[in-house]
Amino acid sequence: MNADQFREAASSVVDDIISYNASLPSRPVLPKIQPGYLQKLIPSSPPEQPEAWPSIQADIEFQIVPGLTHWQSPNFMAFFPAGVTYPSILGELYSAAFTAPAFNWLCSPACTELETIVMDWVGKAFGLPDAFLSTSSTGGGGVIHGSTSEAIVTVMVAARERYLRQKADAEGLKEGTLERDDRIAFLRGRLVALGSDQAHSSTQKAALIAGTRFKSIPTSLSEGLVLTGTRLAQTLKECAAEGLEPYYLTLTMGTTNTCAVDDFPSIAPIKAQHPDLWIHIDAAYAGSALILPEYQSISKTFTLADSFNMNMHKWLLVNFDTSCLFVQKRTDLTRALSISPSYLQNTFTDSGLVTDYRDWQIPLGRRFRALKVWFVMRSYGLQGMRKHIQNTIDIGNEFADLIRSRDDLFELIVPPAFGLTCLRVKPDAAIAHSQNNDAVDSRADMIKKIDVENDFTADKDQEAEREANSVTKEIADAINGEGEIFITSTTTASKTMLRVVCGNPAAEEKYMRNAFEIIVRFTERFLSKSCQVNGA
Repeated sequence: MNADQFREAASSVVDDIISYNASLPSRPVLPKIQPGYLQKLIPSSPPEQPEAWPSIQADIEFQIVPGLTHWQSPNFMAFFPAGVTYPSILGELYSAAFTAPAFNWLCSPACTELETIVMDWVGKAFGLPDAFLSTSSTGGGGVIHGSTSEAIVTVMVAARERYLRQKADAEGLKEGTLERDDRIAFLRGRLVALGSDQAHSSTQKAALIAGTRFKSIPTSLSEGLVLTGTRLAQTLKECAAEGLEPYYLTLTMGTTNTCAVDDFPSIAPIKAQHPDLWIHIDAAYAGSALILPEYQSISKTFTLADSFNMNMHKWLLVNFDTSCLFVQKRTDLTRALSISPSYLQNTFTDSGLVTDYRDWQIPLGRRFRALKVWFVMRSYGLQGMRKHIQNTIDIGNEFADLIRSRDDLFELIVPPAFGLTCLRVKPDAAIAHSQNNDAVDSRADMIKKIDVENDFTADKDQEAEREANSVTKEIADAINGEGEIFITSTTTASKTMLRVVCGNPAAEEKYMRNAFEIIVRFTERFLSKSCQVNGA
């Protein structure tokens, strides 16, 4: 493909992308294909002869698009969003053209320096403590990783190495001695990483990769499913009694299940008592809300943390992969991760005047991700970015109000937060459905049910809870089976719920109202079936 052919092809691709986005509201969100569908459409061997671009492009619509889940659809309300905007796409285009691996400053100085600048922009926009900026006296700063999972495993390795080094230093063991190496090897086997039972699974996975233990700290629905200082203190006591060495803790701003925010103020005094415990704040989704001034009372508490990360590629208009990791002391990363073979040495690195981001991450090479952040922040401005976040929060709150308006059918498990609403079928409605279903039960099943109703063999409330969980899950599966909207269900604190999130760049009130109507329709249809069987 020469330059003229590329110009023509690129123009047609841009047209395709615009047409695809325009078609999203009318497309089913979930694909209607079976596993292995693509194997039947694409040859098992690559072509011997070159193909013309038009024939390649045609296969996107007929072979690839049918197998896509449309994350950019305004009817996608599952998981958390993964947004993209046109300025972000343009950043990707330039990044691909430059293709600079950028593992050190010399590889492409602009890649490194722009990343430092835009990470400071993000940190200031979020109201982060100054210690997280590149200009801080503590030597802090930000770096762009591919995902929160990558960021967490990176800081966990740094936390492990810092803890072991400080422990050996405190015991007076000299570097390079067998005695120190043996002591560190023993301590490694006693290390334990901590996170609440609401923390993302990436913390447990990171502990597996880091070769240390993991301990989950229970939370309570009565406390809003947040990790509290009291519960952390109890866990630290348990670890001490078991001879374990807690070295790392994930706190969360916006848990995956319900968007709960851990109790940072009550945990701060415990951090002061355990300065060797690395605290990381995972704000992968909800961290985007920090761009709104009213949420920056949260970021002011981040002084207790050694590191913080959020994903712009979820809610803040920049596409995957853009996970922003901030640390208070960059030397915590570089001392753990810096390896300098002769082929990477250069006078600029040796001078200490430049940043080599290869020492802030696990991979060596890295993409020029800062461009798309730069383009989005300039194209929207902070004002436009705040408008997007506030708009989606407002729409999410309106959806929660709609759910409250049908309190004969639904209950909210927790208050709506950051555009996420967690709801389920009310136990009263679910148990009525279950009792009506008993009209067609066998005699043995009916006798068992009578026992339940008279509290001879089971508690009515527990039975109602089980039925509410079962019905809620079945409704979620039925809605997603139809495919007009996509939502997710989850179970926590023994409650199964529907998660409906509003964070898509294309979000509008009309799509959330449509989702509400679909959820109501499926719920009423499901609950009425048994009534019809019973003659009601």
